[in-house]
Amino acid sequence: MSPSTSEPLIITIDGAAASGKSTTSRHLADELDLLHVDTGAHYRTLTHVLLDKGISPEQISSDPDVLRHLKLGTDIEGRRSILLVDGARIPESMIRTETINRMVSLYAAQPAIRNCLLEYQRSQARVALERGFKGIVMEGRDIGSVVFPDARFRYYLFADPSTRQQRRDNEGLADSVTRRDQIDSSRTQAPLRRPEGSIMIDTGAFGVDAVVGQIRSDVEASR
Repeated sequence: MSPSTSEPLIITIDGAAASGKSTTSRHLADELDLLHVDTGAHYRTLTHVLLDKGISPEQISSDPDVLRHLKLGTDIEGRRSILLVDGARIPESMIRTETINRMVSLYAAQPAIRNCLLEYQRSQARVALERGFKGIVMEGRDIGSVVFPDARFRYYLFADPSTRQQRRDNEGLADSVTRRDQIDSSRTQAPLRRPEGSIMIDTGAFGVDAVVGQIRSDVEASR
């Protein structure tokens, strides 16, 4: 594929833990020739790096400059965008541990970390075009409200807590979705909330094929 000179297609997928963001985003990337950007993995990666350096959330709060020397880059694997920190890629198995599950929301709540990642995340639309994709589908908790508030296609996925907790349990993850919800929705910067004007989809009521089909139809109808 040769790089496109047109404006990138940007689809934002927001929602709480286990709301179906990743599954939906991966399918959309495959069907619409988009680069899939999982911003949750960005926060998990930085959480791992900072824990490994012995830097606590409290240290970041009191001295945001501890992040200043981190160099962020991008590796592409298939249709996945992967965050590199100081040229290194952290294996998926190391960012999906019980420790990271427990700590990631505490690090993600730090304004300095969110500011550190904001421009990097916005740059992914340009990276996508440079690598021959039509655009990006980006998932997270503040994508349609903060990262790309002007994107044409913005969605907020939700399901009741019991459904989401069952999904987490089925994945073998030990974190509590209600705890994650409380931390993510109460942080001072970019709290979890439905982006104004976004389309809400209940993933507890509709299967992944129906959810992906609705979003794909919206995009195709705009062409």
